[in-house]
Amino acid sequence: GMTDRIEKRLWAMQDEAYRRFQAGLLPGVAPERIIGVRTPLLRRLAKELAGTEAAEAFLSDLPHAYYDENNLHGLILNEGRSYAETVERVNRFLPFVDNWATCDLLRPKAFCRNRAALREEIDGWLAAKEPFTVRFGIEMLLVHFLGEDFEPGFLEQVAAVRREEYYVRMMVAWYFATALAEQWDAAVPVIETERLDPWTHNKAIQKAVESARITPEQKAFLRGYRRNLTEKEEEA
Repeated sequence: GMTDRIEKRLWAMQDEAYRRFQAGLLPGVAPERIIGVRTPLLRRLAKELAGTEAAEAFLSDLPHAYYDENNLHGLILNEGRSYAETVERVNRFLPFVDNWATCDLLRPKAFCRNRAALREEIDGWLAAKEPFTVRFGIEMLLVHFLGEDFEPGFLEQVAAVRREEYYVRMMVAWYFATALAEQWDAAVPVIETERLDPWTHNKAIQKAVESARITPEQKAFLRGYRRNLTEKEEEA
């Protein structure tokens, strides 16, 4: 059917060197599930397919066999015009997202124009059992709610996420490093009062100190709040 035709097109765009490169970056994805299609080509295909019958058939055909199909799926969702339809499709897709790269390319354009509605979805994502759904929820707070739609309560919500998975903790750290750049006054008390677990706390400081958007004075201040992990690990 249509899905087979799309899969054939993906194989026709395979780049073997890129496939090996991707396999090295995605420890959680079996190498035989990676075709090796570069993202600009996937984006072009997604734009071509968006809104077509072929896309409808492909989007309903979950789970996909290949990592590249998941990426194409996410990129098609990025093109969706209707917020209600897009959020429903995102919710259907998220349980199948099994790696950071697919998670992080999912940036639906329809979300930009519907932040009030988007806000209502985020609590559910943060509370989900699947780690990449949680990561996606934090990322939506990072992308859409650190500017004019920022509320200090969002910092509390992310600080309250307690997960063992590396890719969730890393996104918490990215979120707070970005919050320190964009909303310093609101974010810095989370560091001062040590509300994150020690590893995530130190990662957030490390990422902030690496950021060009944080002043030398702020960097010096943050360095003073690095925590000694070994002591904390002994206590735990």
